[in-house]
Amino acid sequence: MSRPIFVFDAYGTLFDVHAAIGRHRDRVGPDADRLSELWRIKQLEYTWTLTLAGQYLDFWTLTEEALDYALARLPSTDRTVKRKLLDSYLTLDAFPDARAALDALKAQRARTAILSNGSPVMLAAAVTAARLKLDAVLSVDAIRMYKPRPEVYALVTKAFSVPPGGVVFVSSNRWDVMGASAFGFRAMWINRAGAPEEYGAQPPEQVLTTLGALASVA
Repeated sequence: MSRPIFVFDAYGTLFDVHAAIGRHRDRVGPDADRLSELWRIKQLEYTWTLTLAGQYLDFWTLTEEALDYALARLPSTDRTVKRKLLDSYLTLDAFPDARAALDALKAQRARTAILSNGSPVMLAAAVTAARLKLDAVLSVDAIRMYKPRPEVYALVTKAFSVPPGGVVFVSSNRWDVMGASAFGFRAMWINRAGAPEEYGAQPPEQVLTTLGALASVA
């Protein structure tokens, strides 16, 4: 039997979406955590609502629009920090276990890839900055719709010419795990924060707390 292909969500799974705020916490001020959370919530909300409406704007545009909204909601934050936050988002810190987990899978001769809402430019910048080695980086920009549409997960099966059951999909976002599971992937939920279970009709194959635990799956 051939080895599975390991496909990773990028933002929140390999890359820490709160790292941009973290780099400029002193400049952002006392609402730093609230700003970061709201920025992320609106970023995702925009992907879902646009896809439901049959519309598309690339993820970088939505990231900036979500930040504009968050800054407007939290006027205590110095708005002149906006450009620095966006620049930092292009090169978000990878989680400490990301590179080691990918290297361990490669050592076992597993193929690895990213499937992300991120635009190609965003993903290239983040992957390069974190020095991650992957076989492919797939962006929803190719089909102009966002997860969890099944057409997005089909990008993987088309790129690697494999059935859904030959893909181990890894995400920290439970809604993403739901979509991947519904598509037929072997979905792994990286639940670092101990979040409660949801989407019970589409459970993950496994719940893990670190990316390092994936080596046993290969």
